[in-house]
Amino acid sequence: MAMLHETLSTLKDALGENVFSDLVPDYIKDNLNNSFEMRPYQKEALGRFEFYLDKYQKKPKNEPINVLYHMATGSGKTLIMAGEMLTLYKRGYRNFIFFVNSTNIIRKTKENFLNKGSSKYLFNSTINIDGEQVNIKEVDNFATTNSSDINIVFTTIQGLHAVMLYPKENALSMEDFEDNKVVLISDEAHHINAETKNKKSKEEQHSVDSWENTISEIFSANKSNVMLEFTATANIADQKIKEKYENIIIFDYPLKNFREDLYSKEVKVLQSDSEAFPRALRAIILSQYRRKVFEKHKLIIKPVILFKAKTIADSEAFHKEFIETIEKIGEEDLEAIKNTSKEGDVIYTAFQFFEKNNITLESLALELQEDFTVEKTIEVNSKKAVTYQIELNSLEDSDNEIRAIFAVDKLNEGWDVLNLFDIVRLYDTRNKWGKTATQEAQLIGRGARYCPFKVEDEQPLYQRKYDILDDTVEAHELKICEELYYHSAHNPEYISDLNIALQEIGIKPKTRKELSLRVKDKFKETSLYKSGLIYVNKRVAYDRTKVKGLDSSIINTSYSYAIKTEHSNELTIFESAIVKHLKVKRERINLIDVGKHIIRKAMATIPAYKFNELKILFPSLKTIDEFIVSSDYLGSIKVEISGREDILENVPQIEKLKLCKKVLGKIAEQLNVNRIDYEGTKEFTPKTINELYDKDKILNISNDGLTEQEFGIAQSETTNDELSLDLSDCDWFVFNENYGTSEEKYFVRYLDTMIDDLKSVYDDVYLLRNEKHFKLYTFDDGRAFEPDFLLLLTKKEQDLELTYQVFIEPKGSHLFENDAWKQNFLLDLKATHQIEQVWQGKEFIVWGLPFYNHQSSKADFMPEFEELLN
Repeated sequence: MAMLHETLSTLKDALGENVFSDLVPDYIKDNLNNSFEMRPYQKEALGRFEFYLDKYQKKPKNEPINVLYHMATGSGKTLIMAGEMLTLYKRGYRNFIFFVNSTNIIRKTKENFLNKGSSKYLFNSTINIDGEQVNIKEVDNFATTNSSDINIVFTTIQGLHAVMLYPKENALSMEDFEDNKVVLISDEAHHINAETKNKKSKEEQHSVDSWENTISEIFSANKSNVMLEFTATANIADQKIKEKYENIIIFDYPLKNFREDLYSKEVKVLQSDSEAFPRALRAIILSQYRRKVFEKHKLIIKPVILFKAKTIADSEAFHKEFIETIEKIGEEDLEAIKNTSKEGDVIYTAFQFFEKNNITLESLALELQEDFTVEKTIEVNSKKAVTYQIELNSLEDSDNEIRAIFAVDKLNEGWDVLNLFDIVRLYDTRNKWGKTATQEAQLIGRGARYCPFKVEDEQPLYQRKYDILDDTVEAHELKICEELYYHSAHNPEYISDLNIALQEIGIKPKTRKELSLRVKDKFKETSLYKSGLIYVNKRVAYDRTKVKGLDSSIINTSYSYAIKTEHSNELTIFESAIVKHLKVKRERINLIDVGKHIIRKAMATIPAYKFNELKILFPSLKTIDEFIVSSDYLGSIKVEISGREDILENVPQIEKLKLCKKVLGKIAEQLNVNRIDYEGTKEFTPKTINELYDKDKILNISNDGLTEQEFGIAQSETTNDELSLDLSDCDWFVFNENYGTSEEKYFVRYLDTMIDDLKSVYDDVYLLRNEKHFKLYTFDDGRAFEPDFLLLLTKKEQDLELTYQVFIEPKGSHLFENDAWKQNFLLDLKATHQIEQVWQGKEFIVWGLPFYNHQSSKADFMPEFEELLN
């Protein structure tokens, strides 16, 4: 039987990529901290819950609701918690309890939910739902809470169990859960499954009578309760746990997906046959190399190292040794490490960088002494973890100077860190395969979260950018800033165990290879390469001065507000009764008629109506008064109001205010729906081919055997006879090889069959692969698009040289709907593009073709393609 998340994924396949994401309401997006860019998978997770609550036919009826989010470490589970708290508040829930196994996680989560001054605060500075400001309050119980607040209790699982067994004054009691509908939020939820597991340790057996049973009783105390569970490590391999969660796991986003979607660092293991300190010294040299690369690109990012010991005593001893040795480190120590490095390894590359950038070993030693003083290190063991919890969860902040952390196991859960780039294993032991390597792999998974940076405006901030890179020194330098190194002793058996564990949790692919993509020398000798042009457009800020008022769809919307009549009617059950219909009057009014001062007061409760926010949307707007009274804005809004006739003759001020809040809240939700920040220019300008294609590319290809099977395999080496083609003899194919997907290889094979026909019409025929060589931008909203191929065709007709540049995108049919905007843009190119023809005797034409698909190309692609032969 399919699990819940599998059923929903099947629905997504059938109805389209955005079927769930489109369900996320604006009040969630608007009330979360906008500095946390919501990622596609997070939107999908939130949308799945909306679908589950509103449309899922098999949702439990008249009993509590329980769902679980199985999401990778670092994927933003806490942001999902915040979003679901907002949607449940909107649905009438006011009381929440957050519980977890560790007090460390509680402290961190309080920062996320309560501290507006924290860089990791998850909500907007003001939360506004239905025109009302909402506060988040920490409470001890639900007996005397404010019904307009989000009231939240923070506790450990153990503490919750204890207070249920031994009630005390002003603490939670079972009555709290019986008398109120409560949302239970369980983080690291695998800890509450002790009772469910087939095999239990002694510690887990002790838990059987406590944690899981207590949570179950609380959850079942009220049929309206909701439990949201979050974990990165649900042991679905355990049959009993799988059965328990069959209809509960709503979203499954493991580390493998997280890595494949480019949200993680790449993980590499660096072995050294040396004692612990030389291994640590290699790590700090590599860390300082990264810091210098960041500084070179004007980025203030401080790389952090974790030194992991086997015991607390070992950790304390090594911390002491580390500080004493760093204080005396000198040029000769660094020279010794340099002399053991070999050309091509990362330490050798680091020393090359220092030399190239005039950083002497003497000055490097002084920097290391300064950057790794005792004040800039933390030893996190036992009670010290409590002392340093805030510092540990703010390591990315500019005023946090910590560079090195010394620990044993205290950071295995609940540690949010992005700028951890090196983990040094200080011991050299190998337990029986399983537990040790798996635990350390999970720790590596925590550190593998991507540290956000970009050096170009159009680069994504939170994703890897250098899996495909120019084969230049500078690009390779930046690649090191997307990698996490695990430093260990030379122990082949342990490393083998670790590699298996890393692959099992999904943070490391089963195969990874670097492939070189080179422009053929023969093409570089052509006049087309030397002086040919490729026309591309630009992305520019959308000129909002053209926006002179509210969109007509907002003005023409039917808004309504009902004033309660306060009438009551007595009926006797089982007796026939005549229902008296209440006399309700309806009338249509202009919003402005309720009074400017009331509208202004309602606007003050909704952040979207701050003047600086309105000014961004409507640059021509001069005053708030203009927004209220002008027919271009609220002056044209009409509302149907209903209520008793005597009330409508003199509507109370409080009802006028409620009316305004409701209508303005609806309008605010629509203000950003069609907002456009950028557009692509219709004017295309030239770039020389030798400028765009002068650098070779390195493709970093990862494949787990479950993704597109052809990706990363040379077209000359594929075992699929339908795709195989030796491109070395194809002078029309510009690159040495094609490592693309099956659809891309099918297209290249198709083009090979058409080459003779094309050459009978054109003097030059060349196919260029686009591996981040150039971008186009959609005309309507400026979305970046990198078509897979560019077909260049030139022909000379008397005194005119005509050049066609035809953009082509092979595409699997399962991606058609989600990428429809790309095809629409391609098909719009021919009619919409504008080129200033400045070269006498030369003319350039830009075309786009429908998606190429092996199955459907005869109907869609080929007829358009064959127009090129006419």
